[in-house]
Amino acid sequence: MTQLVPHLFNGLTLGLLFALIALGFTLIVGVMEVINLAHGSLFALGAYFALAIIGGGWFGETALGEWWVSLPVTPRYILALILAPILAGLAGMVLELALRRTYGKIPLYGLLLTFGAALVIEELIRLGWGTGEQHLQLPQAINGAVLLGGLIFSKYKLFAAGFSVLAIIMVWLFLEKTPYGAIIKAGAHDSEMVRALGYNLARLRLLVFGLGAGLAGLAGVTMVPIWGLRPHVGVDVVIPAFLIIVLGGVGSFWGSVIAAILVGLSVGLTGAYAPAWSMMSMYILLILVVGFRTRGLLGKKSALEN
Repeated sequence: MTQLVPHLFNGLTLGLLFALIALGFTLIVGVMEVINLAHGSLFALGAYFALAIIGGGWFGETALGEWWVSLPVTPRYILALILAPILAGLAGMVLELALRRTYGKIPLYGLLLTFGAALVIEELIRLGWGTGEQHLQLPQAINGAVLLGGLIFSKYKLFAAGFSVLAIIMVWLFLEKTPYGAIIKAGAHDSEMVRALGYNLARLRLLVFGLGAGLAGLAGVTMVPIWGLRPHVGVDVVIPAFLIIVLGGVGSFWGSVIAAILVGLSVGLTGAYAPAWSMMSMYILLILVVGFRTRGLLGKKSALEN
C-alpha cells in the first residue's frame, strides 16, 4: 500500500490537470457544436505566454527586461497564471471570428479550419521561442519535495492538484451560480432558443470560445512543469482531451471531470507497473465504457447526434 500511494497521487494529479484541459474542450463542443482541433495548440500557447512573462522575453535585453528578471520569481509566476490564460483566451476569440464563416455548413469545414489553425500556432511558437525544450521557472515555495507520512511527494504536484481543484470549482460556480453561466448552459441545449429570447448568440459563442481557450491556456501553465514544454506539446494533450469528453459524455461538466480522473489514474498506475501500456490504457478504458454506454458516463443526447 505504501508503494501504491505515490502512484495513486500522481495519477490523481494528472487526472485533475486533464480535467482542466477537457472542460474548455467540453464548453466549446457543447455550445458551439465544433470540435476544436486547435485546443492543444492553445494549451501550448498559454504555456509559452507564461514562459515569456516569467522570463521577461517580451522586454528583450533592455533595462526594463533586466529589472523584471531581477524581481522574485513568485510575483512573476502569479502574474503569468493570470495573464497567460487571458492571452490564450484572446487568441481563441480570434480563431472563433475566423470560424464564423463555417457555421451552418458541414462540420468538416470547422475541423479543417481548426486543424490548420493548430499548425499555424505551432509554427508561430517555433518562430517565436525556438524548437528546443523549454523549462518554466517555478517559485521556490512550490519547488522540490516534501515528506508526508513517511512518503516523499513533489511540492509542485501538490500545488498543481490543489490549484486544479480550485479552478474546477470556480468554473462550476460560474456556470451554476451566475446568469452568464445559465445562458451558456442554455446555449449548450438549444442555441436557437437562446437567440429567440433576445440574447446575442454571436457574442455568446465568442465568449464561450474565449473561456474554453483560456482554460486550455491555464492548463498549459499548470501542466508543462510536469510534462515539459516544447512546440508540439499541444498534440500530446488534444487526443486525451477529446477522449475524455467522449468518455464522460459530450457536454457533461462532471462527466468530463470524472472521466479525466479515471484516465489520469489509469495512465498513472499503468505507467508505474507496465510503462509500455501507459497511454494504451486510456484507450482500453474508453472501449470498455463506450461499449456498455455509448454516450459516455454522464452523457445525454447531443446536438452533434442530429
